[in-house]
Amino acid sequence: MPCCIETRTPPAHFGAKQALFRIGLLLFSVLFISGCGKSSRPSTLDLPVYFTCDTEGRLEPCGCFAGQFGGLTRLKTVLDAEASAGALRVDVGDAVGGHEDYDLIEYRYVLRAFAAMKYDALNVGQREAQFTAAQLRAIKSASPVPILSANLLDKAGRQPIFDSYRIVQRGPFRIAIIGVLDPRGLDQNLGNRLMVGNMESAIERCLAELRGKADTIVLLAFTDEATLAQLAREFYECQVILGGKVRQPAQELGRENRSLIYFVTNESRALGILRLILSKGAPLQVAGNEIRLLRDTIPQDASFREMMQSYREEVRHAQLAVDDPDNFSADMVPGVRTVATYVGTDKCLACHKTAAVAWAASAHARAFATLIDRQADADPKCIGCHTVGFGEPSGYRREFGAGKLVDAGCESCHGPGSLHVRERAGDTSVNFTFRPLDAGDCEKCHHGEFSRPFDWNQFWPLIKHGNDPQPTGSTAGTVR
Repeated sequence: MPCCIETRTPPAHFGAKQALFRIGLLLFSVLFISGCGKSSRPSTLDLPVYFTCDTEGRLEPCGCFAGQFGGLTRLKTVLDAEASAGALRVDVGDAVGGHEDYDLIEYRYVLRAFAAMKYDALNVGQREAQFTAAQLRAIKSASPVPILSANLLDKAGRQPIFDSYRIVQRGPFRIAIIGVLDPRGLDQNLGNRLMVGNMESAIERCLAELRGKADTIVLLAFTDEATLAQLAREFYECQVILGGKVRQPAQELGRENRSLIYFVTNESRALGILRLILSKGAPLQVAGNEIRLLRDTIPQDASFREMMQSYREEVRHAQLAVDDPDNFSADMVPGVRTVATYVGTDKCLACHKTAAVAWAASAHARAFATLIDRQADADPKCIGCHTVGFGEPSGYRREFGAGKLVDAGCESCHGPGSLHVRERAGDTSVNFTFRPLDAGDCEKCHHGEFSRPFDWNQFWPLIKHGNDPQPTGSTAGTVR
């Protein structure tokens, strides 16, 4: 017998009850799932912090010597290889190399490089503070990465030129980054229409504005070790204080009051790394820390090397202040007049034959050719040590090309030689003696990344020269 199923149409009030039941069930499900989501939201965060300072415009190592460390070209390679998308990346200051017009051009490329490395903020250092207020406002409006300074002020309105701080979100945590600059040491070097306010007052103002808005506060303070510790004692709210106006990177992670203190420097050759653990309602923890040297074994990022060549191509065609000899006064010190002028190495070699042999065998004689090979022969940051008298009234100018006063010649060390040449040619109105030289004259070029660690006893034998035998009847005196 077939199974029969009896069907009946339910009364109207039953359908209404069923509909209400379904709506209630739906609301319960939504609330339950939402509640589960909140309870499962992570309350801790592993936060890697990468920070730099004293980059000094080094997009890439200059290439004067093999084995050079550093360069943003290598920093980019390291960050690409190991830094997670959520890592905090900041610079404490002095990212620019100087305040000349060509430094301003280079700074634009440096800012592009930091943006490409996904930096969260750059603090202002003393070199940035040497630009004028107008230049800094233009830099701020065009910068692809946030620049901070709570106490670098426009002198007219006494207001910060840059943002005092910024807040970034990492997971459930709000991280505030404050930037300040130590005014000591700027003196007459501070840019036109600028002033630097008190660091402590600026930090106090920022902390008041940030109350309740941030879970963690990172202070970027371009100042020395002692002042970093002093700021930590005064402002316990700053859990992490990163510094950089120092002689060498930190040997260990410092702790003062409730703050962690770490600092780095060294012309882009060192990277500071902090691995933090943030927890809601718990003290900040450290999972690790390291000062990483950007060794010469690290490959250089190709895109950043192309960026460096773009800078050099732009600066090659730019009209710079250093191209106009009228910008270099021959009477810089009142009452002192420079009489001697540069004559070129060829005027020296005919008489100083043993010195000529030593010079021709040295790298000094090929100094300008190395710039041509790297397409850096119009870069003012390089020319000074590869030509004779660049930046002085009678010295090398970029318009000379490879035509004259090139290479590291005799006058690069001994100074302008026109009076010496006149005296040796028989001009009795001249009584001239070169000043004695020492290791300090070599260190004008052989320092930092531009040289292996300079050692006079190691370098001098490579170019050793001195008194030449004098021809019979010569009136030439001792060569110094």
